Amino acid sequence: MFNTLQEKFPLIQKFALLGGIVAIYLTAVGVVITFSLRNLIGTFVSLGHVFLVLGAVGAGVLIAQQFKDEDDASTYVAGFLTGAMSSVSLILFNIVVQLFVVQASEEGVFHLREMFVNFSPDSLAFLTFGQGFLFGNVLLFFLFGLMGLLGVSFIRLPEKIRRGWINGLIWVFSVGLFSENVSQVIRELFKYSGTSFNKILFTQKALNPVAAIVLFALTFAFGYMGIKTATSQKWAAMPVEKQKTGRIVITVMAVIFVAALPWLVGLFLSQALFIIGMYVMMGLGLNIVVGYAGLLDLGYVAFFAFGAYTMGILTTTGVLGRSDLNFWTALPFAMLVGVLWGVLLGFPVLRMRGDYLAIVTLGFGEIIRILALSNWLAPLGGGAQGVLHIPQPEFFGLSMNSPQAMYYLVVLGAVLAAFVTIRLRDSRLGRQWMAMREDEDVAEAMGINLVQTKLLAFSIGAAFSALAGSIFAARLGNIFPHSFNILISINALALIIVGGLGSIPGVVVGAIILIGLPEMLREFAEYRLLMYGILLIIMMIVKPDGFMPEARRRQEIKDEKDFLTEQAAKSEG
Repeated sequence: MFNTLQEKFPLIQKFALLGGIVAIYLTAVGVVITFSLRNLIGTFVSLGHVFLVLGAVGAGVLIAQQFKDEDDASTYVAGFLTGAMSSVSLILFNIVVQLFVVQASEEGVFHLREMFVNFSPDSLAFLTFGQGFLFGNVLLFFLFGLMGLLGVSFIRLPEKIRRGWINGLIWVFSVGLFSENVSQVIRELFKYSGTSFNKILFTQKALNPVAAIVLFALTFAFGYMGIKTATSQKWAAMPVEKQKTGRIVITVMAVIFVAALPWLVGLFLSQALFIIGMYVMMGLGLNIVVGYAGLLDLGYVAFFAFGAYTMGILTTTGVLGRSDLNFWTALPFAMLVGVLWGVLLGFPVLRMRGDYLAIVTLGFGEIIRILALSNWLAPLGGGAQGVLHIPQPEFFGLSMNSPQAMYYLVVLGAVLAAFVTIRLRDSRLGRQWMAMREDEDVAEAMGINLVQTKLLAFSIGAAFSALAGSIFAARLGNIFPHSFNILISINALALIIVGGLGSIPGVVVGAIILIGLPEMLREFAEYRLLMYGILLIIMMIVKPDGFMPEARRRQEIKDEKDFLTEQAAKSEG
């Protein structure tokens, strides 16, 4: 084993260095300390601890993947060494803090924290687990070694155990992370016994340790027995008629669940669901432009602004004079304005591709925001003051002025967008979009009218964005130019990349991950863009086709990987 470890030592050093860089970076920028405020299990496992050990776990995974074909125990030893060695950077960090912050502060001389605010005694206490400098660093070293072993276990354990192991960890940490939201749902579901049940499950806004063990055991058993896989196999073996009946039952149950959801989760989560639904609408529209037609649009927020401003202008007084239009009568005009501007944007960029198209559309979005902010259009759009007192939608005399009521409106909009998108995807036009995405020259040679096809993609995508913007304006009641910055376009583009380009379920998954999760973790808003960047980098490396990719896109990625692997093998040979 010793000789084997000697052969593996260069890779151990390499992956330990990577793990150490991740750990020291997340600590130095304050992520670990800030996220330590959110407890997951009792008071001894926090979200900060999870981020702290990410580098060590990742290093263990990398070393296990490198030697996955070897069956000897040296891989586990290598995983422990890799994880333990990745703690060296943090031990050095602790030494620096002890010498140049703690002792310098006691002596009243210049200390490092005047330049680096996260080099603090609080960071030192957290990294040493409150056990003192010497013993705490020893604990840190062995903890990271164990995390390296954990990373190896994700690759090397038998399939059933690994499946249950990962399933249990995901469920425990997820419930612990969203313990407040879960407790809110339990209170809504069980009006009389919910409070008592929450006291058993949670303590100090975190999962009770005993409850965490029970939850891990149950979810581990669920994954170990492969209940999900067995259910899928039984479903595939069922007769076609029974499958149709099953789909109807599942659809009915899904509709009932979606209808009851806002009343189960309370006001705050209903507002989060509204925002998710709004971005689903925008994502479905942008998915047509980017995912189907292959046209990179970074100015998508402009159509969102057109829908919002059209709704505001047509339903308020004092801008165009008294208006008798309500939300429902103004909605078609808002979508029509989005379509018209989608066509107007499409004409100048018909011959542009790739980066040039992205730059032009980015400029278009910024021009619209600046015009909305200018005094030139102030008589129409209110300038910097925006449009105020936009009336709430009414449905048969009932004002939709609550998050729960607006949730239903945004769900209807998302369902409409999904229905139209599905019909277009399977139509002649959808096939033309996909052919144009693959190669414009070949598509044109095959007789596809590129002008018409591009304009239809821009206009239909813009209509869904304008629909989302009009609902957004009606929900807020007041809109301002600063609400329509470039970040909205980036969010919409990021969610379809993370979910999977061209995939309708992927849009929903991407919206939940990139929009829903940050809404429920607003106390860490300052690190939102950092998490975006990290997630996108991980996605591009680990799963470039997205969480739920379209079948054709998945096959394209697979074929490309197989081709690159074959070429690498030929070059080595």
